[in-house]
Amino acid sequence: MSRTKETNDRRGFGYQWQARAFAGPAIVLTIVLLYLPFVWTAWLSFTEFNGFGSPEWVGLDNYVTMFSDPGILVSIRNTLLWVVGTLVLPVTLGLLIAVLSHGLRGGVWLRLPFLIPYAVSGIAVGVIWTFILQTGGALDEALRFLHIPGAGTRWLLDTPLNTVMMIIAAAWQGSGVNALLFGIGLQSIPKEPLEAARLDGATGWSLFRHITWPLLAPLTTVVVGLSLVGSLKTFDIVWGMTKGGPGRDSETLALSMYKQTFVASDYGVGSALAVLLTVVTVAASVLYLRQQLRRGAEA
Repeated sequence: MSRTKETNDRRGFGYQWQARAFAGPAIVLTIVLLYLPFVWTAWLSFTEFNGFGSPEWVGLDNYVTMFSDPGILVSIRNTLLWVVGTLVLPVTLGLLIAVLSHGLRGGVWLRLPFLIPYAVSGIAVGVIWTFILQTGGALDEALRFLHIPGAGTRWLLDTPLNTVMMIIAAAWQGSGVNALLFGIGLQSIPKEPLEAARLDGATGWSLFRHITWPLLAPLTTVVVGLSLVGSLKTFDIVWGMTKGGPGRDSETLALSMYKQTFVASDYGVGSALAVLLTVVTVAASVLYLRQQLRRGAEA
């Protein structure tokens, strides 16, 4: 018995080292590509640095500058608008498309046109929607031709209207993949609870609210979590449509970080913005996931 136990212990020890050997490269890459750059960025946020020479320690001055800059406060407001808009529009539209096409013959093909925009880059989406929404663009011409009020509206020039229109553009791009994810979730729901609910007289909205929606909760957590993180890091569509303008009225935190770092060459404030954005994104993700896991445990 002792020899057998000793042999099993050696095998277990050997398996542990094999597992560590396989996981080692991934751990090293994560440290080198994620953690070390963040540590370097966090250190730069306490310095004054323009990309040349050596960084000069200034303590919390960059954070004071960041929170006292009206433009940064506007970007924080716009980022919050993006969070709310992205959680409401793409997630809701994706769920609606998935539910309406579920169970229909050729439902996959009905969802395909909504998925195509997801294959387009954010910059390309910005160019397409700029063509539509710019002054004298396709939307203005269509409204004039159809004699519908609204022609001449400054879609991309007035705030917060420009942010709202960019959120709509993002919803056009992202609704399809959400519909795909929700469609997969609907297909994975067991038929027995649905059939039992139908026998009890549940139909339509009542069936969806009390049976389908609760069974979709795990996948909804994933979809909402991805949308939350994506909205906090929004950059490409804003850059493609307004570049944060006019002035700084439509900037987001990610765009402000880019401008401060690579346009103004103020690496200290840019790094402070990067740290703020990272902390907010991680905190929001952790709080949301903890809340969802707590609800799942209570259920």
